[in-house]
Amino acid sequence: MVACDELSAVEVHLSSGAGHDAPQGRVAIAALGAFMGLPLLMDRAYEGDATRQAAGALGLEPVVPPKRNRTDPWEYDRDAYKERNIVERLFNRIKHYRRVATRYEKLRETYLSDVHLALIAIHLKRPLE
Repeated sequence: MVACDELSAVEVHLSSGAGHDAPQGRVAIAALGAFMGLPLLMDRAYEGDATRQAAGALGLEPVVPPKRNRTDPWEYDRDAYKERNIVERLFNRIKHYRRVATRYEKLRETYLSDVHLALIAIHLKRPLE
């Protein structure tokens, strides 16, 4: 799980490959803490009531489209949701690092350090503004 903004990743943790994303999303939301009124861009995997309530409790505005089978869909900021591609592009850049993409390391701590090194390398390659 990686949460990021335009400049850098702010929260990284590992989860089991067989686990669902939503409980890990709630862990990431709790780790980020309260940012009153800021939008929290989430994928549909995180659209459950529990995840949206956890975000709302910290003052975050969940921006996530409802699943198509929802009986009571809600409105969301479609323009803000389009910015979610920033996170997807970060995942794509991380996957360019072979050790991370193929998970050579078996130990959790070693693999997480490889992810951190990839994020540092990505950050250092950014053009200066």
